[in-house]
Amino acid sequence: MKKTVIKVIIPAYNEEQSISNVIRDIPKDWVSEVIVVNNNSLDATEEVARKAGATVLTEKRMGYGFACLKGLEYLRLSEEKPNIVVFIDGDYSDYPEELPNLAKLIIEQDMDLVIGSRALGKREKGSMTIPQVFGNWLATNLIRIFYKVSFTDLGPFRAMKYDKLEALNMKDETYGWTVEMQVKAAKKGYKCTEIPVTYRQRIGVSKVSGTVKGTILAGYKILGTIFTELFRK
Repeated sequence: MKKTVIKVIIPAYNEEQSISNVIRDIPKDWVSEVIVVNNNSLDATEEVARKAGATVLTEKRMGYGFACLKGLEYLRLSEEKPNIVVFIDGDYSDYPEELPNLAKLIIEQDMDLVIGSRALGKREKGSMTIPQVFGNWLATNLIRIFYKVSFTDLGPFRAMKYDKLEALNMKDETYGWTVEMQVKAAKKGYKCTEIPVTYRQRIGVSKVSGTVKGTILAGYKILGTIFTELFRK
């Protein structure tokens, strides 16, 4: 039986305090390569990640989507293409050791996209702000109404078949990356599901939910993506 190749992409901006923890806790017997995309960090994120054993890429254009797109660009040029791509944040808020739970649903149940849902799992008190919780609720309900697919979260911890991900032709460069993936997958009729994941307070300060500006911009971009994709063929 052919081995399932799983690669992990971690967008990272100023995560020197947490990134080694994330890389360390990723089950090495499940993953072929861990790719950290250093998104113009001002600290030692790059050095720490490389020392921890990750492949480190540099993306100077600021934006979560830019970092994810850089990771996909690298995969296209790799000799060993993955069967599954896993995305996880570099702030250590998710539990990397839960990665097999997401991957198994693709391997054993032939799912195309698996979202790690914080709404369904156990959340440490204070790990998500009230605007985050409300924003996820609003966005996922709009997706259910307009796209007829049920999600409970837009969480960053997710796994997807590589070929199906490439077929989405992802474009978002900033805050709309996760919702773009879910909406486009819904439009294409992909087999999508969720699994509860555990969530804790991140190490360091959030670049999005930690600021009023970041929260407003993220909300605007997420809602805009939902409505834009609705009318795009």
